[in-house]
Amino acid sequence: MKISEPSAQDEIRVVRALPQKTMLIVGAAALVLVVLVWQLGPVVKRWQQSELSVSIDRIRLDAVKTAPFIRDVSVQGKVVAAVSPKLYAPADGTVSFFAEAGTTVKKGDVIAAIESPELDSKLKQEQATLNSLATGLDRQKIQSRKQQLIDQKAVDLAQVALTTAEREKRRAEQGYSVKAISQIDYEKAGDDLNNAQLQFEHAVKDAKLNKESLEFESTALGMELERQSFLVANLQRQVSALQVQSPVDGIIGNLAADNKTYLSKNQLLLSVVDLSQFEVEIAIPESYADDLTLGMPVEVTLDQQLYPAVLVSISPEIVENQVTGRVRFGDKSPPGLRQNQRLASRILLEQRDAVLQVARGQFLESSNGQFAYKVQNGVAIKTPIALGARSLSAVEVLSGLSEGDQIIISGTDMFQGANQIQLNQ
Repeated sequence: MKISEPSAQDEIRVVRALPQKTMLIVGAAALVLVVLVWQLGPVVKRWQQSELSVSIDRIRLDAVKTAPFIRDVSVQGKVVAAVSPKLYAPADGTVSFFAEAGTTVKKGDVIAAIESPELDSKLKQEQATLNSLATGLDRQKIQSRKQQLIDQKAVDLAQVALTTAEREKRRAEQGYSVKAISQIDYEKAGDDLNNAQLQFEHAVKDAKLNKESLEFESTALGMELERQSFLVANLQRQVSALQVQSPVDGIIGNLAADNKTYLSKNQLLLSVVDLSQFEVEIAIPESYADDLTLGMPVEVTLDQQLYPAVLVSISPEIVENQVTGRVRFGDKSPPGLRQNQRLASRILLEQRDAVLQVARGQFLESSNGQFAYKVQNGVAIKTPIALGARSLSAVEVLSGLSEGDQIIISGTDMFQGANQIQLNQ
């Protein structure tokens, strides 16, 4: 079977060339399309890789920078008097106040008195004992002189008897030599001499011993008298202390008891506040306790003005997770301070130059300082970091970030740990 060719079905058509203007428009459109694809490609790719999309208005950004770093801690404190002695009852008795709370007093002013009949009576008894001992000592001195006279008399009489015996012995020797007396009389004269000599020696020894005994008795009485004098002086001091005097210039604080009330010994009476010098008592968090040293500079804020001060004392114990310290003002003390007035204080723990740092924010608590979200081309990328010292306004960056990097410093809990976050305008 013969198949005929399809040439009879062909149709000759004339193709018209496009105008040059149309060619330019098509080429420009194609170029714009290529540019858009080139520009939007990375954006679309990042958008596809991002796990979340967050409006940039919901976050706070800060740039990492190198600047002087001041490590500090802000604490609250209250104004206290540097000198505020408390006065206590020196003995049991009834108190009488001579000044009310808030009264201005001078050092040495009697501001209260304690009536203690027992202490007054004891003082009088001990004074009577002292007078008795003084009289006894005087009597002992008189007795000593009297006894010394008696002993001296005995020694003198023994001396005279010895001299007489010696003379009789010489007379007996002369008489016996010429046979004028018998041998018995001669021997009797010798015995009388020996007896007189023994009496003299014993009289001298008795006088010496009596003198030592009397001196010992006088010394013992003198020591007892001195002891009694100390006891009376102590009681006299206690009686004088019943007149309670102000130890400093200041004002009377709160009275701890009512007037004409019977008090026990060492019971609180009142306090005297010295208003010439104030300090600030501050409560410092326990976490800063190891960084504190005496002499650290402190800035105290009052009425938007800063006053320099110094940390002068630190409590050795921790109470309710806080350490108590005392701050003393420098040459310039704030005017018009009042007891228990609340003030804000800033302790300067450390100061260094050229430290890589970033502003402190909620991201520290959200990430526990382990990572931060670094912003690049509209995308926040989770980046591991290492942080160092922290201050009230900044935190030191040890690694993971470079100067000029921007990170999210607001809370990142809403990111739920995502690795990339798309930031929308």
